[in-house]
Amino acid sequence: LMVWLRRCTHYLFIVVVAVNSTLLTINAGDYIFYTDWAWTSFTVFSISQTLMLAVGATYYLTFTGVPGTATYYGLIMTVYTWVAKGAWFALGYPYDFIVTPIWLPSAMLLDLAYWATKKNKHSLILFGGVLVGMSLPLFNMVNLITVADPLETAFKYPRPTLPPYMTPTEPQVGKFYNSPVALGAGAGAVLSVTFTALGCKLNTWTYRWMAA
Repeated sequence: LMVWLRRCTHYLFIVVVAVNSTLLTINAGDYIFYTDWAWTSFTVFSISQTLMLAVGATYYLTFTGVPGTATYYGLIMTVYTWVAKGAWFALGYPYDFIVTPIWLPSAMLLDLAYWATKKNKHSLILFGGVLVGMSLPLFNMVNLITVADPLETAFKYPRPTLPPYMTPTEPQVGKFYNSPVALGAGAGAVLSVTFTALGCKLNTWTYRWMAA
C-alpha cells in the first residue's frame, strides 16, 4: 500500500508542479508584446523562467534519482506551452511571432551535472544551478532573434489583454536595455543555485510527508 501511495503521490506532484510551472511562465515568451520595455521584461522573465525550471526539474530529478528526468520535465513544460500558445495563433497572430520559451537545453545541462558528478546533490545545486541560470537567457535570446519584424508585428497585432490606454505609443529605454542576456545570465547564475536548492528541499519535504 505504501509503495502504491508513494508512487501515486509522486506522479500527482509531478503533474501539479509541471502544470503550475507552465502556467506561471506561459506569458514569459511574450517579451515582444511589451515593446516599450522588451529587454527589461526579457531580463525579468529570464529569472522567472529559471526559477520555475530549476525548482521543478530539480525536484523531479532528485525524486527519481535518474538522470534524464529533468529533460523530461522540461519537455512537459514545453509541450504544455506549445498548446497554450496555440491560443495566440487562434487569435490571428502569425506563426513566426509566437515565441515559446526554450527550456530543454538548460534542463539537459541540469541532468548532465547530476550524472557527471555521480548523483552528488550538492554538486547538482552548485554546478547545475549555475549552468541553468547562465544558459537559459542565452537560448531564449536566440529564440527571440528569429521573430520576424518584431516591432512592426507587435504594433500590427496589439496584445488583446492590454486595455487601449496601455498600448505603447513611443519607445522608452528600460533600465536593463543595454544587455538583457548578460543581466539575465548574471542574475540567473546566482539565483539558480538557490532555486535548485529549493527543488532538493521540496523533495526532502515530500518524502517526509509520504513517510508519515
